[in-house]
Amino acid sequence: MPFPLPQTDPPRSLTSALVVDDHPLFCDALSMTLKAVAGITRIETADRLETAIARLDRAPMPDVVVLDLNLPDVDGLDGLIRLKSVVGAVPVVVVSSLADNRVVSAALRAGASGFVPKHSHREVFRAAFEAIRQGQAYHPDGYVPQNDPKAPASQREEAVARLSLLTRQQARILQLICEGKLNKQIAWELTIAETTVKAHVTAIMRKLGVQSRTQAVLIARGASFDSLMPEGD
Repeated sequence: MPFPLPQTDPPRSLTSALVVDDHPLFCDALSMTLKAVAGITRIETADRLETAIARLDRAPMPDVVVLDLNLPDVDGLDGLIRLKSVVGAVPVVVVSSLADNRVVSAALRAGASGFVPKHSHREVFRAAFEAIRQGQAYHPDGYVPQNDPKAPASQREEAVARLSLLTRQQARILQLICEGKLNKQIAWELTIAETTVKAHVTAIMRKLGVQSRTQAVLIARGASFDSLMPEGD
């Protein structure tokens, strides 16, 4: 039986949610499930991360965000990291078909308040959202937390931790850098001055502990699904 992690936040009300998933049928099914077992009455959906962020720019914030990791416009944990920089204290629950122990661990380390395998039974969703309502984090059955908190972080875990330090704008700029765009192109796309882009790039490299854009890209790619999946998958 899945169980919650220790208390982390004060109890909260959960009456509204934003579901971010690019499969319409799953969004419909999950919406019905959340209404039936979690008492969430107001549910909006978004099929891409950028659509979700555009919605979150408009008040009010939902009480909880439900996120699929595998979206068309994100790579690996980038979506979760960017989303956390937007929602602040609003809990993000990852609902994903990628439920390997390393994926769950990385998502929780990147700021997810809970992780539910995508095809879980309704009772699992009920338990997960009750845990979130009580201010607890939640992980699925079979997940094995790291027993030694003093153990050194893996290269991937270190990458996730560094990326989580970026602001929303910095995360967006890093994404564009990963796409191979120059400062001038980034400035045009984000409608900001090129000097502002340069300042952000400097801040990004400082937070990531690197000396070049290439090294920053390598850090970003260190949080990709490729580094999380078991060998042979």
